[in-house]
Amino acid sequence: AFEGKSHASLIGAIMHAEPAPLPSLVPLAPPLLDRIVRKCLAKDPDDRWQSARDLLEALNWISDTGTHAAMPESTPARQSRAARIWMLIAAASVVLAMAAVATSLYLSRTAPDPRVTRLDVVTPPSNDPFSFALSPDGRQLAFVANAESSQRLWIRPLDQVTARPLNGTDGAQYPFWAPDGRAIGFFADGKLKRVDLAAGGPQVIAGTSIGRGASWSPDGTIVFANAATGGLMRVAAAGGPVTAVTRLAAGQGSHRFPVFLPDGRHFLFFVALGQPDTRGVYVASLDGGEPRRLLAADTAALYAAPGYLLVVSQGVLSAHRFDLDRLTVAGEPIPLAQGVGASGLIGQQPFSVSGAGVLAYRGGSSGRRQLIWLDRAGKTLSALAPPDDAAPADPELARDDSRVAVTRTLQGNVDVWLHDTKRATTTRFTFDPNIDGFPIWSPDGTRIVFTSSRNGHFDLFSRPADGSADEQPLLVSSVDKSPEDWSPDGRFLLFAVQDPKTASDLWALPLAGDRKPFPVVQTPFDETHGQFSPDARWLAYSSNETGRYEIYVRPFPGPGGKWQVSTSGGIYPRWRRDGKELFYIAPDNRMMAVPVQFAASFSAGTTSVLFPTQLATGGNVGIAGFTARAEYAVAADGRFLLNVIAGDTAAWPITIVQNWDAALKK
Repeated sequence: AFEGKSHASLIGAIMHAEPAPLPSLVPLAPPLLDRIVRKCLAKDPDDRWQSARDLLEALNWISDTGTHAAMPESTPARQSRAARIWMLIAAASVVLAMAAVATSLYLSRTAPDPRVTRLDVVTPPSNDPFSFALSPDGRQLAFVANAESSQRLWIRPLDQVTARPLNGTDGAQYPFWAPDGRAIGFFADGKLKRVDLAAGGPQVIAGTSIGRGASWSPDGTIVFANAATGGLMRVAAAGGPVTAVTRLAAGQGSHRFPVFLPDGRHFLFFVALGQPDTRGVYVASLDGGEPRRLLAADTAALYAAPGYLLVVSQGVLSAHRFDLDRLTVAGEPIPLAQGVGASGLIGQQPFSVSGAGVLAYRGGSSGRRQLIWLDRAGKTLSALAPPDDAAPADPELARDDSRVAVTRTLQGNVDVWLHDTKRATTTRFTFDPNIDGFPIWSPDGTRIVFTSSRNGHFDLFSRPADGSADEQPLLVSSVDKSPEDWSPDGRFLLFAVQDPKTASDLWALPLAGDRKPFPVVQTPFDETHGQFSPDARWLAYSSNETGRYEIYVRPFPGPGGKWQVSTSGGIYPRWRRDGKELFYIAPDNRMMAVPVQFAASFSAGTTSVLFPTQLATGGNVGIAGFTARAEYAVAADGRFLLNVIAGDTAAWPITIVQNWDAALKK
């Protein structure tokens, strides 16, 4: 039928002309085969066979039914069955060839380029806005947000308009998916957990101090950061022994936010803290070997097929070409999105990507905070300073309430700063390029103790509060340490130690005599947030020995018993200045108050709720460990100084981008 026609004419004939009936071309072809041909060449794609398998089944059926259904009655009886079958095969070959050519040409002429589409997912308010992750198939979004009285993990199928919180995930942080999309891992209550979406409640995989991200390989290995400092660990997804997989190199402070590469053996991770020139994205292997730095970056990276690393720098999300075989980065970065969020010193990536061409990112900053004064009823009295993008943290009031010491992160450098409450001024107190933070005032207000990473780990330093002399080392050792409180009588400095065997413990350093540190509370669980009573005879602290953090009181320096003060969870205890009341933060971020008495022993009264808070790291965020500090302080006159998230925590939606990688092909 097409003899003598040019190539262009042939294409036009196939694409636009109605095909001649098959019997006119192949007289012995069965009528049913003609129907199959017409279905192959239908102009509307929805009217064609939807798969080669369907077409093959139809041809097999014609062949199997033989003369009764496949051959017309006028076919001469002398036509042998073998000839009919060979003719059928020949006709089918012609049809399949024509269909293949037509389909190929049709698709090549009409298939449009993938269209980039965007949609915004509005979530409930969240104190941890960058904790979200797309499922491997890109069809679901897991994120952390407030639900009822706590912060939980939520699931939002992208083909639906609503999300649902997952029960049993209170305090969740840093969600990550199983490779098959049937389970989600997360951190909460000082533990690494998983929740199987079809089975229900969460299961504990391993204990942690302060989780900082995890990744799940196809063979069931989870690599995770179990502390704010130190290397990465590995554990089976079903639980079991926990072993080290990376170790800190010289000048490094923390390995965190690991991400497996497609081979399931190599993984990316982010180096934070430590010396500035070590910060960035690294690659390592489960098989050992020295990790290698790939990029200097502000956030952790994610891998995206067919060969890119996605990172954020100064609010721009970019793609870097990445060779999976050589594990190297090459070429100039390709910008993908502007106005992407910043997680400050933590290094958490404010975006997620799936292997199905779906990208998610969020704007805003987790570091915009403000110090405000509130009364006992939760009424805002005044602001100590304007909103601050430098992630102010760890506010500590001097005993006369005239000055406040805080930790601030400015241009990637972490230092101690001082606010003068009377003159409304802010001045920098430490200047080392390494991390200096977590300040504590001496009782007379003349000195400040802080921790510093300048020696490759966190040691304690002391400096005159008026800046008249340089800091001097107070306690230097091979373990990480952070100051917690200075006893009101000036005799002891309480500090937390991060021990790989016993998690976070509380120790005391005598400031006179032999100055030999001794343990105060040391168990296999986390003990942190220690605070001396005004008479220096009692110690309040948080511990997760029951499976969640509660507030306890015990005599100092001991021996003696202990008393549990909170009943439904609590962290960050603070004493009223006269010692008659103890405050703490409940899991739902409310400020709690407990009257206390000291007679023959300690006793606590009925707990009452004072007011809800929006603390920068609240009770439902699951922050613990030796670097955790209360984000509020209590003045002598009963006012509360709170470090709160500045602005609306729900102001920034999560942006979903379909076919985001189309920009890489231009």
